[in-house]
Amino acid sequence: MATQKDVQDLLRLLTAGRNKVSMMAAMGRVKALQAANLRSSISQIAEADLNTISSAISDEKAAKALLSACKTSLKPGSSSKHPATEPLSSSSKKQKSAYELSNEPQTPAELEASLALPKLIKDEERLKEAVIYTNRAPLVLAFAVALLTYTRPEQPLSSRLSLGQAVVSLNSRSKAVSLGLQSGKGADEEGWGQGQPKVRVMGREVSVLKRSGYEWKEAPEEKKEHVEDASTQGPITAQSSAEVSTIKRTDSWTVSSSVTSKKSTFVARSITVKSPSEAISALQKLMASNGELRDASHNITAWRVSGDHGIIEDSNDDGEAGGGRHILGLLQSDNAVNVLLVVTRWYGGIMLGTDRWRIMSQVSRDALSQRLRVAGVVGQEALWGLDLEAMRSRDAPVTGGTSAGMPMYQPGPARSYILKAFGSPPLAADSKKKKSGTALELEREENLGSLLGALDLLFSSWADHLDREELDRRAWGWYVQVRPNVESGVAGWGGKGEVRLADILELRRKG
Repeated sequence: MATQKDVQDLLRLLTAGRNKVSMMAAMGRVKALQAANLRSSISQIAEADLNTISSAISDEKAAKALLSACKTSLKPGSSSKHPATEPLSSSSKKQKSAYELSNEPQTPAELEASLALPKLIKDEERLKEAVIYTNRAPLVLAFAVALLTYTRPEQPLSSRLSLGQAVVSLNSRSKAVSLGLQSGKGADEEGWGQGQPKVRVMGREVSVLKRSGYEWKEAPEEKKEHVEDASTQGPITAQSSAEVSTIKRTDSWTVSSSVTSKKSTFVARSITVKSPSEAISALQKLMASNGELRDASHNITAWRVSGDHGIIEDSNDDGEAGGGRHILGLLQSDNAVNVLLVVTRWYGGIMLGTDRWRIMSQVSRDALSQRLRVAGVVGQEALWGLDLEAMRSRDAPVTGGTSAGMPMYQPGPARSYILKAFGSPPLAADSKKKKSGTALELEREENLGSLLGALDLLFSSWADHLDREELDRRAWGWYVQVRPNVESGVAGWGGKGEVRLADILELRRKG
């Protein structure tokens, strides 16, 4: 029987290094190895033959990589004995982020069409008889995607899938920490999400990136009516991307919390400006009235304003090489317009290396998010769910004016995940009836359509009677009531069970 330390060591090996996988995938492989009578210890896997490992995890390439990693980790003096902290060589080839959209179609319509999910099945008699077989994580994703069509109907399917996957990852990490499979603070607790806009989905605070300028209109037959924004107690209406992303007029500076690291202190300020001359004047007035800032080591600046012929922007490092370009990249990635941003640093005598980029981003987003709250610009634009853990692992400055510097959850993998996640209960062991791969694929898609149909019937029954915050709050409780029963503790991670759609229908508002 594998000890908890054996499992933890194997998980660290699987989630680190060149062939690393996500924690969720790693737990699935551990479960599969246990089912194949492998003790989930690195030493036993290193001694096993390749065929045994391949049959367990159904991926020969991954099996070879795992076997090689286990053998390497046992060699005397091997640095991979501690894969979770193994640094990348400076000569290592840069790996493409799994969260960057490399082949996004040119138009929003093409992207949304490529992500289409199976047609919703709402035949109640059929749904009452339906039973699906799955594990808990994809069920959370399906709940979130269905819920967001009512709580945030302005979000296209690509955003709903991205936000839903963020919820799954946050939930999985919390569970891993509670089981002792992961330790330490999460990226959000360490401040990586500070100042970043957040939305609540199924009770989870998800850090988001605005997709300003992404124009999308939902199909008329899919449109949900009577959904109200609790903050206004009125119908949610579309706003133009220009209206959302332009900072409204506010004459005062907003100031971030200060952050000190190795004796260097950082603080950011932002103010609304309408022209280059106004940006220069605002900066001059700030410096003239604040001796403390004049004594600082660096006052890094960036501004963007809307001109007659497009966006006008500029930045200044003030001795902090690359600093101006970095904070200008933050403004560009958020499509923030009509704003001046100033990041002040008092150097403490100790070089911070790349950590200075993280802190500059942190204080900048703090000041900018306050500006958005002051101006009331929460907006209805499309969103990406941000992966703060990936952001922390990359530990790099934002580059350019696109989302390439911000790791987000891709909608494509999330869609593929739920398309394959909802099977039917296993046949009896003595049954000779076997289904082809195509038949199984069609069955899973039909099950997903049934599940989403049942969830739509549930949420629509409450949408006219609850505001979006209350609907979101109740969703997690409904999920808990219908999720599959699995073993407790580590043994239940990734375990599958039955979900009866009749139980979901029973949660609808009576009358």
